[in-house]
Amino acid sequence: MRDSFFQSLYEEAKKNRNIILITSDTGAICHDEFKEKIPYQYINVGIAEQNMIGIASGLAQTGKIVYVYAIVPFATMRCYEQIRVDLCCMNLPVSIVGIGAGLDYSTLGATHHGTEDIALMRSLPNMEIYSPADGLMADLLARQYDNQSGPRYIRLDREGLPLVYEEESEFDLSRGFSVLSKSKQLYIVATGRMVYSALQVAKKLSSQSIEVGVIDLFRIKPMNKEGLWGVVKDAKCLVTLEEHFVTGGIGTAISELIAVQKKTPSFKVIGIPDQFCEIYGDRNDLQKLYNLDVSSISKSIKIWLKNI
Repeated sequence: MRDSFFQSLYEEAKKNRNIILITSDTGAICHDEFKEKIPYQYINVGIAEQNMIGIASGLAQTGKIVYVYAIVPFATMRCYEQIRVDLCCMNLPVSIVGIGAGLDYSTLGATHHGTEDIALMRSLPNMEIYSPADGLMADLLARQYDNQSGPRYIRLDREGLPLVYEEESEFDLSRGFSVLSKSKQLYIVATGRMVYSALQVAKKLSSQSIEVGVIDLFRIKPMNKEGLWGVVKDAKCLVTLEEHFVTGGIGTAISELIAVQKKTPSFKVIGIPDQFCEIYGDRNDLQKLYNLDVSSISKSIKIWLKNI
């Protein structure tokens, strides 16, 4: 996913000298072409994320199209005040690209896990949040900057993910979500990597006569509340699925939508519990630990359905 995004951005940058990529000493092979072929459009500020945002703010005010890049916790938390003041208060069109969404940097521990970034970015006025489900959507997001009016945060996975979409025509970025399958019984609203997991869960449960619809919520903020509610309002049950803390993520965002409705589906939030990870393991290990693997999610939903 990361490589798809930056290869697309590089192709755009070759055609548009106003595109600038700023990194904070976060290496990636996909950046080599920037450094070697268009070095005047590439800035490595070193381990200085606060400065990175300040520089991005200044460049944006001169008309540059700025992308900043770092691992999720460092792209969002280490420079949070600068994002708030230098970008959001001024409503500047800078794209913050965070790599390592959720438990992507599993073995590096809680310091490198991206498990509260959505909550942080959701709280900032003017900030848009995108969480693509596959490389095809990430590729398109890299090219969608012409009409950008303010700051946006794009959370990516390091590695390639199974394709959810075969063609760009299958999703509409302006809509903010895609209905991948429909149901009157149960909808799963997922984001990022967990969209593919949701599709696998739906397949598993359908074999047990449980009809499941899947929605890819790729634009978390601003959420298309009217459109999304129009799809899920008649379903009996609604589940949100994310590799993020259950506090402040898409589960919280959807609960805010549900809270103002008169008639609502039964609702369940599935995500990472409100605790830092102190266990060592790869991503599959940690997903099993938090019951975020396909088998555990399916089991959790089945038990929940029996008790409502």
